[in-house]
Parts: sequence; structure tokens; C-alpha cells
Amino acid sequence: MNYIFNHLWQSTAFTVAVAITNLLLRRNSPRLRYWLWLAASLKFLIPFSLLIATGSRIQLPPDTPALHAVTVQQISTYFAPVAVTHARAEIPWTEGLIGIWLFGILVLLIRWFRQWLTLHAVARRATKQHLACAVPVLSSPAAIEPGVFGIFRPVLLLPEGIAESLTPEQFDAVVAHESRHIQYRDNLTAALHMCVETLFWFHPLVWWIGGRLIDERERDCDETVLRLGSERGAYARGIVQVCQTYIESPLLCASGISGSDLKQRIREIMTWSGSLPVTMRAKAMLAAATVAAVSIPFAIGILRAQTLPPPPAYSYDVVSIHKSAPGDNNRLIGPGPQGGWRARNTPPMLLIATAYGVQDYQIIGAPAWASTEHYDVVFTPEKSENSPRAGTSLKEVQAFMSRNAQRLQAVLRDRFGLVLRAGTRELPVYNLTQAKGGSKLTPHAPSTRPPSLGSNGRQITGSDITVEMFAQQLSLLLDRPVHDDTHLDGQYDFKVEWTPESGPSDASNNPLGPSIFTAITDQLGLRLESAKGPVQVYVVEKLEHPSEN
Repeated sequence: MNYIFNHLWQSTAFTVAVAITNLLLRRNSPRLRYWLWLAASLKFLIPFSLLIATGSRIQLPPDTPALHAVTVQQISTYFAPVAVTHARAEIPWTEGLIGIWLFGILVLLIRWFRQWLTLHAVARRATKQHLACAVPVLSSPAAIEPGVFGIFRPVLLLPEGIAESLTPEQFDAVVAHESRHIQYRDNLTAALHMCVETLFWFHPLVWWIGGRLIDERERDCDETVLRLGSERGAYARGIVQVCQTYIESPLLCASGISGSDLKQRIREIMTWSGSLPVTMRAKAMLAAATVAAVSIPFAIGILRAQTLPPPPAYSYDVVSIHKSAPGDNNRLIGPGPQGGWRARNTPPMLLIATAYGVQDYQIIGAPAWASTEHYDVVFTPEKSENSPRAGTSLKEVQAFMSRNAQRLQAVLRDRFGLVLRAGTRELPVYNLTQAKGGSKLTPHAPSTRPPSLGSNGRQITGSDITVEMFAQQLSLLLDRPVHDDTHLDGQYDFKVEWTPESGPSDASNNPLGPSIFTAITDQLGLRLESAKGPVQVYVVEKLEHPSEN
């Protein structure tokens, strides 16, 4: 719901800014004010968060200086990026609100469709007239006002006998008025606003914008007619004659000649003295405001992409946090209730590393207590799910782990106040490649056993495991990132054994065995090559002691 509220207040603020701008431009071109009101309308269809999400796809060079994460987070607090969330409803009546919203949309769609059918039937009964105009001209026996019907292939629809009921000058003025609607495709822009009204029918400001659009487009057409030389009094009497004789068009996206406040409109026609031109300074300010409205959210997206990790797409329902009991030497991070996670006797540093899928050397700037204080953390997912069992595929296991890792990110953000700055650094790495003779890994045979990967410091055993997962395990053992460059897909079974380099041996009774590097080459047909490369790092800018519950 926060995404919707943010979008609504942003669109409301944008409309207020447009209203102030139009007030300052009240003596200038009504067509300019019309475009500004249309921009305010279309803003409801374009969330700033969409621009931010677009900007977040742009990756700057790794050495580009980034702002502090806390600063970027504060700047973008009210510009939440578009994200697919699976969080549970925070309020029980969300479904009811959605139902009411959909019902309102349905009512309006039926209303618009019925009005369109009415005009469509009138247009079908009309006959073609030979009149100089940019679009076909039809004459209808229905007593409906002159207007433009159609969006992509518009026609000028005139009631029968209108040429006889008006003077030639008045008739020409009516045609000129409608030609202006045709020139600027007012039916198309009106249809766009109808879409906004349909989706945001509950927002009174949307309907108010609709009234301003009609006012300005009719005011612009009136000015055009007067500029072409029509006499004010005759033109005003012609409008009054049409309004007295014919029915107003029922469809908003069918531009007629009535529209707006007739009394105010006649007064403006009779006192019209021309619109002031927009100065270069005003044009520059409008252009700058337009660029800023688009570029600022876009720039925020770029800053977020370079500075903040992606927001978690999953959340939690209930979380319990307690300091671990003194003297507790048992540590685990594993399945919890309802498909959640349970961490016991775990320091925040390890929680962060687990949540973001990195090693502790990739976390920089954490306070000392993040490694010395231990906590018991249990959370349930926002929606209950089953933990992996025997027969669960590797893909499903990885997806489950990823979901809970993101839920743990949400716990760290909400309860530990964690703020991270993401970045990359050039660090020593190992590249895992195939050895000269090729891989000796054994493809996994289908079985009902779940995937497993374990290490005791002297061997690694894997079943139904990808090479990428093996590389991650090596990263833990070698304290250095290991990149998978083997280009080997699929799952494998393997076992590799070596002798730790730190353990001296008696050459006669316990000769030294192979190092881990030699063992990987001889036993698995793979090779570890030392190199330097970009490594994902996270700088901790904020981390607080959690309140227990």
C-alpha cells in the first residue's frame, strides 16, 4: 500500500505545482496551459518509482564515487522503486478496497462505452457532406451539437440544418473552432485523461484536472477563431444559438463547441485582447522544470543502483530477537517455523553475510560488537511455506534459500537499522577453471535424496551440487572470492580430500598429503588460478543494537 500512497501524494504535489505555474501563466497561451494540465493528468499514469527503476538499470564504472548510503536512503525515502512484493496485507481490509476500486472502474467503463455507442449510432446514420475540412464531414439528423467524433480517424459531425440556423460567418466560426480540435488531436488527449479518470476515479483532483482541460482547450479554440477575424459578438451569439438548439455531446473525448462555463466563456470572448507571448526566460524555466521532473527521479535510481543494494522482494510476518545465553557454544542457521529461518548464537556480521550471500571479508566498516555479540533470531515468512524435504530439486532449494535471505535482509533493516552501501573493489581472487585434461566431476544420477554439500576442513563432499556452489564453498575455506570460470552446467557428485597446510606431519608415519590446490586438480580435473578482479563489497554505514522481544 505504501507504493500507492507514495504515488498519489507525488502526483498530487505535481498537480499543485502545475496549478501554481498555470496561475503565473494565466495571461499567456491557453494551449500551453492545456499541455501543462495534461502533463499533470499523465503523471498519475507514470509513477516516479518507474523512473527510478529505469535509472537503477544503469551501471556506472566501479570506481565512480558514490554518496553515503544514508544520504541516498533519505533522499529516496518517498520515491520507493517499483518492486514485486509478496508481503502480506498490512491491513485486513485491503481486499475490500481493491474490490471497491475495481467496481468503480467497471461502472465508469460501462458508462463510457454506452456514451460511445450513442455517438457511434449517430455517426452511422449520418450522411457525408462536401465541405472543405481536414477530416470527413458528416451531417446527422440527431439534434446533437457540432463536434469531432473519433480518436484515430476523426470525423466532423454536424447536425442537419445548422448552416441555415446560423449566419455564414457564425457557421464558418463553428467549423474553425472544430478544426482547431482536429489540429491538436484533442479527442486523443481527452481519451488519455479518461483513462486517468477511470483508474483514479476516487481522487477528486483527477476530476478537477478534467474540468481545467476542457476550459483551456475551449478557450484556445475561441482565441483561434477570434484571431482568424471573426467578430466577437457574432461568434458569441453563434455559440449561444448552438447551445440553445442542440444537445451537448455525451462523451468527453468527442470535442464539441459548448463545454466549459458558458457564461464565463462568453465574457472572455467579449473582452478578449489577445494572449501574451511566453518570454524566453519563461520558456527556459518551463524546460528546466520539465527536465528536472524526469531527471531527478531517474538520477535517484542511478544513485540507488550504485549505492544501495536492491530492496528485499520478500518480507517476514513475526520475528523474535534475543541475546544468546552466556556460554552457549552451539551455533546454527537453519529452517525455522512455517518455512522461516532460525539463527542461534549468531553474531550480526554472520547474519549480514548470510542475508547478502557474501563472506565476512566483503563486509566493511561494521562496528566491533557486530562480531562479538551473539543473538538468537527466529522469523516466520509473510506467507507460510514448506521447507525443502527429501526429493526437493536443487532449483527449489536455491529459491527457498534466496527468499529467506531476502527476509533476513528485511529483519536486519527493520530491527537492526542496517544501512549498507554497495560497491566493488579490486581484490585478490581465484578463478576456478578446467584443468588441462578436463573435468573429472561425476554427473549426478537422479535420486530422492536432497542436495548436500559439506566440509570439515580436510575434504569437501557434494551431492547434486553445481560448480558455482562448489566455488562458493571454496570461498569460505580460502578466505578469498572464487569465481566459477569452468563453464560447466548441471549438477555433480564429488569428493575431494587434502591435507591442511598448517598441520605438520611426520614424513615417516604420516607423510604430507596434497594441498587443496593440488587435490582439486588431481581429483576433480579443475584448477585454481590466482588473479585480481572486481569483488562485491558492502560498507556498513549504520547498524544498531536491536530491541529484544
